[in-house]
Amino acid sequence: MGPIEKKWRDGISRRKAFQSLAGFLTASPLLRGQQDPYREHSRVPSMDELLTTFDFEPIAYAKLPAEIYHYTAHGDGSEYTVRRNREAFDWVKLVPRAMVDVSSVDASTEVLGTKMKFPLMLAPSAQHGALHPEGEVATHRGASAAGSPMILSYPAAFRVEETIKAGDGPMWFQVYPRETVEDNLPLLEEVQTLGYKAIAITIDQVASYYERSLHVRQLGRRGRGRPPGATETNAYGISFGRIWYHWEFFEKIRPYVKVPLLAKGIVTAADAKMCLDHGVDGIIVSNHGGRSMDYGAATLEVLPEIVDAVQGRIPVLIDSGFRRGTDVLKALALGAKAVCVGRVPRWGLAAFGDAGVTRILEIVQAELALAMAHTGRPNLASIDRTLVRTNFPWARK
Repeated sequence: MGPIEKKWRDGISRRKAFQSLAGFLTASPLLRGQQDPYREHSRVPSMDELLTTFDFEPIAYAKLPAEIYHYTAHGDGSEYTVRRNREAFDWVKLVPRAMVDVSSVDASTEVLGTKMKFPLMLAPSAQHGALHPEGEVATHRGASAAGSPMILSYPAAFRVEETIKAGDGPMWFQVYPRETVEDNLPLLEEVQTLGYKAIAITIDQVASYYERSLHVRQLGRRGRGRPPGATETNAYGISFGRIWYHWEFFEKIRPYVKVPLLAKGIVTAADAKMCLDHGVDGIIVSNHGGRSMDYGAATLEVLPEIVDAVQGRIPVLIDSGFRRGTDVLKALALGAKAVCVGRVPRWGLAAFGDAGVTRILEIVQAELALAMAHTGRPNLASIDRTLVRTNFPWARK
């Protein structure tokens, strides 16, 4: 082989030259086609790179169909209540206590017979199967690994038996009640037999109208003048499945519920007192994450009046808008016994399955422990209202 032939054999071909040039161009950060207009970069980060719960949401967004993502994200109407739930945390400031031994922080507690490492539970939410193939089974497995109890929502992708067997952590059950007591009994008997430790009856979400999802499904052109589900006899599309609710239901169902019975959806002191009058064992202060009614109050701002109304006779839990450990600490200082998170574990599930659920709960737990240490509160018994200063708009002069 002569020198010319050898040079040809070892030299770069035209095809390889074009391949190298194309690789150089497509790798350039200046090439607009390589950029994702909705995120800072196109690469999906690994779970170890995510530092807060907020970091999980864009990954869930990237992995889910638009309609499924917005089902988790939407609120009622203009979504004012969704925004107010988050804004309310800015109206509560933490007050540190100096010279306190916080070398050991203990956040363990017990609520209605359920022991937990942290006062943090998974709020009931529907359709986990749309977020991950293993749905609520994966969610419970992830919650168990983090030591957080889970409240299973009645509209679930897996049977109640499959879900509770998936993990070793305690589970509660949430019910949308049916009008006749008899229609509720088979399900209530089944979950109690399986070992669900409490029953939460949801009494809110009567007026939900999800404009965001209507637009996503290109149904917004129907307009507010004639909502979905409207008929000649029901012009405003009111859900008849919920407008029958009455307080006597708790008294009728009580003989068939042998575990603690809670009312979920309380946002006023008056309704909290009604819970006491009708034999409810616990309250979950909730506006359904801003999905129950537009232009409602944030749950954090109504929490103190509800705690004051029950006077410690029954535990008060809270959900709606919680994202950080400091959020949890503020609610505990205002009298909540525990906090339930709904959207946060859904982001973890959609992003990384059960491992994402575990990791996102561990982040909130670690943030809570750190916030307790920074404010000089070594245990839950040391947390009271002296820990916070509130500046809710309605209280300003």
